[in-house]
Amino acid sequence: MAIERIVNTGLSDDDDGQQEEEFENSLRPRDFAGYIGQDRLKQNLQLAIAAAKKRGEPLDHILLYGPPGLGKTTMASVIANEMGAQIRITSGPAIDRAGDLASLLTNLQDGDMLFIDEIHRLNRSVEEVLYSAMEDFKLDIMLGKGPSARSLRLDLPKFTLIGATTRTGALAAPLRDRFGMLHRLEFYTPAEITQIIMRAAEILRVEIDQKAARELAARARLTPRIANRLLKRVRDYAAVNGDGIIDKTINDKALALLEIDELGLDPADRMLLTAIIDNYRGGPVGVETIAALTAEERSTIEDFYEPYLMQIGLLERTPRGRKVTPKTYQHLGKRMPRATDADNLL
Repeated sequence: MAIERIVNTGLSDDDDGQQEEEFENSLRPRDFAGYIGQDRLKQNLQLAIAAAKKRGEPLDHILLYGPPGLGKTTMASVIANEMGAQIRITSGPAIDRAGDLASLLTNLQDGDMLFIDEIHRLNRSVEEVLYSAMEDFKLDIMLGKGPSARSLRLDLPKFTLIGATTRTGALAAPLRDRFGMLHRLEFYTPAEITQIIMRAAEILRVEIDQKAARELAARARLTPRIANRLLKRVRDYAAVNGDGIIDKTINDKALALLEIDELGLDPADRMLLTAIIDNYRGGPVGVETIAALTAEERSTIEDFYEPYLMQIGLLERTPRGRKVTPKTYQHLGKRMPRATDADNLL
């Protein structure tokens, strides 16, 4: 079973995950003015929202994709608020049957928005109901079974579906094609993460100096969810081992206790990279082998480990598998194998 990591970009399924979701909700911005980062995406959405309002029509269906923790749910809420619309929030795994989806859709009003997180995990039978709902605002229901079964078509309100996914490739092409707008959320810059930390500290009434905020941002893996989680942990450390004020000294001690290094890597990241170097001479090595090394699912490796490690240049994907880079050897203090060493293995 996987160990819970502080740098995990997902939310837990247990009570801790529910508490963290409530914590995140308290920090979420409500409009584009308060949403830090993703400037190109915000410009495109602002234009689409202004045009939709001018025409008096709902927005096109929107698909938001990208690594976890970058603010897809927050962006959906901001879009709804900017449109002045109500939003219903659910997730793909929570919609087991077509009837569950039908219940959600028939309870919407004109202009409402339905947000489905992890939309790639919808059952295929549920997806098929979505096709006509998204395209024609019609709901096809089968009544009865066998030879006496008949189809009933219901009119639906003109709603906007906002889907979020970390894996666009897992979406069926007919579903993906029905989204009028597809937008990728990118990793944030260290400066943007610093702003997010300062904003969160102000909301939480935590005093943090600029230098500590920048250091915290450097270790937050360019991800707001991790930045907020680290701030919460460092806040607790400052309250117990200091006067509640987060300065660079307190920050460094707290992060050392959490074993988060200067690049934001935790022990699990370092173990993965070290295993590739020690056991496979830096790669290439298949993702299934990496999953076995870390006792994680392949999807976890692809969704939670790889995006950041590739973003900062510590891991590469090649046709033969994953391999580490010279920067990885330098960061871990490892000696790079000489070309002659590699040749002897061939």
